[in-house]
Amino acid sequence: MTTYERPFGRPLEDFIVGDVYKHWPGKTITEYDDHLFCMITMNHHPLHTNAYYAEHESVQGKNVVVGNLVYSLVLGMSVPDISGSAIANLEVESLVHKNPVFHGDTIYAETRVIEVVESRSKKDRGIVKVETKGFNQDGVEVCYFRRKVMVYKREFMPPRRRPYGGAIWPV
Repeated sequence: MTTYERPFGRPLEDFIVGDVYKHWPGKTITEYDDHLFCMITMNHHPLHTNAYYAEHESVQGKNVVVGNLVYSLVLGMSVPDISGSAIANLEVESLVHKNPVFHGDTIYAETRVIEVVESRSKKDRGIVKVETKGFNQDGVEVCYFRRKVMVYKREFMPPRRRPYGGAIWPV
């Protein structure tokens, strides 16, 4: 019998400058997703929540998904591959919303490693700089950001623990 653990983040040594991670799965953004996010974050702009306003008074002519939801989804898609075992997210250097996203669009994301630096003050970690792009179902880039993430080196990564012990599957 073999036991598999799903990778969730990675140590510093696994990041190679130039590598690209194609995150999976994508997410179709519904009107409900957008309205809930707007209400939770208290963004009551009618461009996101009022179809009449969006149709008659906006450049796009229909509701636009709030940009912070798009960013949050694209960032979240990258977590299992990039920052799932991070010590800290240190910085978002830039965030650009390149094109609008509409209700019913499906968002996908990819991340490229652009820098890997070992810490000079602590031997157990380093900093990874990545850039992430979000695309809609037509391949149109809708979101771009660069960020820095502090991650452990392999030998210092804390073990995964479960709240129960012992074998649960009979051999």
